[in-house]
Amino acid sequence: TGVCCCCSALRPRYKRLVDNIFPEDPKDGLVKADMEKLTFYAVSAPEKLDRIGSYLAERLSRDVVRHRSGYVLIAMEALDQLLMACHSQSIKPFVESFLHMVAKLLESGEPKLQVLGTNSFVKFANIEEDTPSYHRRYDFFVSRFSAMCHSCHSDPEIQTEIRIAGIRGIQGVVRKTVNDELRATIWEPQHMDKIVPSLLFNMQKIEEVDSRLGPPSSPSAADKEENPAVLAENCFRELLGRATFGNMNNAVRPVFAHLDHHKLWDPNEFAVHCFKIIMYSIQAQYSHHVIQEILGHLDARKKDSPRVRAGIIQVLLEAVAIAAKGSIGPTVLEVFNTLLKHLRLSVEFEANDLQGGSVGSANVSTSSKDNDEKIVQNAIIQTIGFFGSNLPDYQRSEIMMFIMGKVPVFGTSTHTLDISQLGDLGTRRIQIMLLRSLLMVTSGYKAKTIVTALPGSFLDPLLSPSLMEDSELRQLVLEVMHNLMDRHDNRAKLRGIRIIPDVADLKIKREKICRQDTSFMKKNGQQLYRHIYLGCKEEDNVQKNYELLYTSLALITIELANEEVVIDLIRLAIALQDSAIINEDNLPMFHRCGIMALVAAYLNFVSQMIAVPAFCQHVSKVIEIRTMEAPYFLPEHIFRDKCMLPKSLEKHEKNLYFLTNKIAESLGGSGYSVERLSVPYVPQVTDEDRLSRRKSIVDTVSIQVDILSNSAPSDDVVSNTEEITFEALKKAIDASGMEEQEKEKRRLVIEKFQKAPFEEIAAQCESKANLLHDRLAQILELTIHPPPSPSGTLTITSGHAQYQSIPVYEMKFPDLCVY
Repeated sequence: TGVCCCCSALRPRYKRLVDNIFPEDPKDGLVKADMEKLTFYAVSAPEKLDRIGSYLAERLSRDVVRHRSGYVLIAMEALDQLLMACHSQSIKPFVESFLHMVAKLLESGEPKLQVLGTNSFVKFANIEEDTPSYHRRYDFFVSRFSAMCHSCHSDPEIQTEIRIAGIRGIQGVVRKTVNDELRATIWEPQHMDKIVPSLLFNMQKIEEVDSRLGPPSSPSAADKEENPAVLAENCFRELLGRATFGNMNNAVRPVFAHLDHHKLWDPNEFAVHCFKIIMYSIQAQYSHHVIQEILGHLDARKKDSPRVRAGIIQVLLEAVAIAAKGSIGPTVLEVFNTLLKHLRLSVEFEANDLQGGSVGSANVSTSSKDNDEKIVQNAIIQTIGFFGSNLPDYQRSEIMMFIMGKVPVFGTSTHTLDISQLGDLGTRRIQIMLLRSLLMVTSGYKAKTIVTALPGSFLDPLLSPSLMEDSELRQLVLEVMHNLMDRHDNRAKLRGIRIIPDVADLKIKREKICRQDTSFMKKNGQQLYRHIYLGCKEEDNVQKNYELLYTSLALITIELANEEVVIDLIRLAIALQDSAIINEDNLPMFHRCGIMALVAAYLNFVSQMIAVPAFCQHVSKVIEIRTMEAPYFLPEHIFRDKCMLPKSLEKHEKNLYFLTNKIAESLGGSGYSVERLSVPYVPQVTDEDRLSRRKSIVDTVSIQVDILSNSAPSDDVVSNTEEITFEALKKAIDASGMEEQEKEKRRLVIEKFQKAPFEEIAAQCESKANLLHDRLAQILELTIHPPPSPSGTLTITSGHAQYQSIPVYEMKFPDLCVY
């Protein structure tokens, strides 16, 4: 006994104090009185903390090996109390001993010890140290806690306990390291590749995935402790909330790897849930980083099955929906460019599948792939539309131009989308998809002036597809125009072509036409009229086409019509009626009656809008007679199923038609300038017919005027055998330059006659005709009866000879120039 007392007295004091905290029976627990002595000693002599920690670690390691769990619990409790009590600089060596002991517990195969070690680490993680420890690393703990998150213990309760411990351990590592950039960071890819999949693996266990549109609700404290899925989700949110600009991508990329590995894009409920959490957890200014990562992953998986691509695109839609409320960043055009590229790829895959389909069972597979590609295309269009509708107006107009520049038009190379591999069927499909995207983007767009909504650089390419021989394309173009024209939300009131008894009941909203809108109609009105006129005469029109054309006329009347535009629209309506009667295009009877019904519906609408009683009376009378004698001329009947059609229109009485003289008389009595009503409307002729592959009214327009008399051949012409000299080349270049100038002059003349207002051309012709009258009288001393009219015919009397109806352009005089 004396020896033992002597040996005990020779032992260092810190060892004696440590030994005293362990009772003989571990069931008695920590000896509190001796623990207080040890704590006081450690605080009084902090330089001894290192040795205390080492000795405790030595005892704990021995007890772990011997499976003396009771003493292990006492040792960890003592370590926890010392750790909480001491905050001096000397604690750092003690922390190393502490972490070494925690690692020993985590390496043990006993779940109880693993949970114990985790709890101690979490307590340590909540302690704020005065200075960072640059050499300390947590690689082992990241790996061990991640492995615990994937525990597959046979006992479900123990499995859950271990997984919860692993998640809490990861949460502790994150809290300990994430805020100090000087320490060894866990944002490195090798750590994130373990942490993020571990959390997602546990989040997958949620039985009912949150599908709410708003941010997921925060779990209660009880759920956090008991449910691994809820705890993992909370830890995932915390991790993302601490992410900064430089390490955001490292935290997001493992999510894609996990979703790919577990094939969670189809179905994609969990993927959508994950990215909702990501978008709501990160700082708003970093949203565009996530969108860029999704776009990059979509590019990487472009050859995957359609359903996988559709799943990624739907995730992008959810991310965009959340990001649009905050900062989208500089990725606007990149988003649209990537989506349009994948839209083209989807159409290309669809076209290839259709071409490669064979008879029999292969057709079923081809049809399935075709439907899957349509899912992809619809997802892309929905994403484009949602993204575009949330952009400010100035960005939306840029996106409209961007998409319009991608729409391929036959015969042109102005579009920027590669369609070389698509063929005609694929090109038509991509045209429809792009116009549907454009329709989504323009939905809800409100511009103060029509020039802002439809600038020339956008209007011209938009109207090109409206002349294509495809009714669906023409419908989409008209719907896009309605989105941009309808600035007062009147379109819903005009839906469906019909005879409206009282337009006042619709409560149409309109404002006074501004100067910019008037200028727009002077410049582009004829172009709009032409497309409506030709659109009515397409052979593949269906009821929807006539309804949209009627809506176009009504919206122009509401939004853009002054007195001059009203007269032009009435001229256009009468011209459509005449074309249906004469039928130069050999249209079927249904289409002819459809045009007549459209004209009736529009004239009924415009007569009530301008509120001229005599005009309203004439229109009402014609509609009344049609109701009794020719109901197929009214929209309510012709667009009804099994409507009886007439055999011809030539035998109908005039009282079934709207008459120009009656309309002119009624409008003239109300102060309208009706002179132009007597001039039949003729559409402009442009190159769009060729570009859109439709039958052109006139193939070429040529205006030739003889301005010089026949003269001898020029002596300057170089013969074939003449020696080529500098002077000969100079003369040839000069002659070529003159030809170019002459071609340019002709082009300007043609363009002027195509696009200039009717009044301007008529006035110029009249002035030139008067000039011609005076000049002829001076030169030939002839008497001209009467002065030449703009029609270009003269009656000339000289002595006993009289010449009547000589066309002006056939009269040749040496010193007279006729333009």
